[in-house]
Amino acid sequence: MGFISKWLNRTLPAAELQQEKTKDYRNIVLIQVVIVVFGLTLSQPILEDSSSDLSKFIITVFSLFGTVYTYLLCDLLRNFTRNRTLLVIIFTLLAVTIGIGILAEFPYYKVIEVPDRQMLLLTVHGLLFPIEVTVIAFAIRDIFSGSHLTPDKLWGAACVFLMVGISFGSLYDLLTILNPGSLGKPIELGFPNYSECVTYSFCVLGGMESGLEPSKLIRNIATLEAVWGSLYGMLIIGKLLGLPRLPEKQG
Repeated sequence: MGFISKWLNRTLPAAELQQEKTKDYRNIVLIQVVIVVFGLTLSQPILEDSSSDLSKFIITVFSLFGTVYTYLLCDLLRNFTRNRTLLVIIFTLLAVTIGIGILAEFPYYKVIEVPDRQMLLLTVHGLLFPIEVTVIAFAIRDIFSGSHLTPDKLWGAACVFLMVGISFGSLYDLLTILNPGSLGKPIELGFPNYSECVTYSFCVLGGMESGLEPSKLIRNIATLEAVWGSLYGMLIIGKLLGLPRLPEKQG
């Protein structure tokens, strides 16, 4: 409990806080790149047979990176707010949802048996998605604040862009859990479906053809994602290019 209390109550001077944000943003971007590249390039074996040894190994590694990613999101949030209640709630939700998800969905063994797997997945992703949205909101406010261009803003801009792609993937995953087959083809719920949803999300952000024919609701949400991606690009470029750099220290 002492470590958690110290973790929650951290207070840093302005200069150290900026360095901490730069480090946290950079770490999250690196994990995001690994997750996205990993999910986009290695999902085929899982889509073909999620119970194969190769698929189990891929899911295990992906789960490890996913756990690190969710912790880093929570760690990043400490840079934006001193609201202890909010931090405790988010930290607790992350610990519980990730713990239950791993215990119930770990490919090599299941510590707990859940009779309704669809409800489990819906609950886990339903709790993670609003946490992602919360971190995105704080990060966007942070990026567009301040009067100088600093390294944390550059890393933050990349972090938010990738986070939005992953978050919309989570939203599509939620919708397909509620209504399986909403992406236009039957996909096994769990990691195979989530991987396909993240792929679809980044196809939308990148303006690429996904080859899927999703439901009208998902298409409409994808349109909002595409518009947001274009608008965010224009706003972030205009904001960052318009900021002066911090003067270099002499000596």
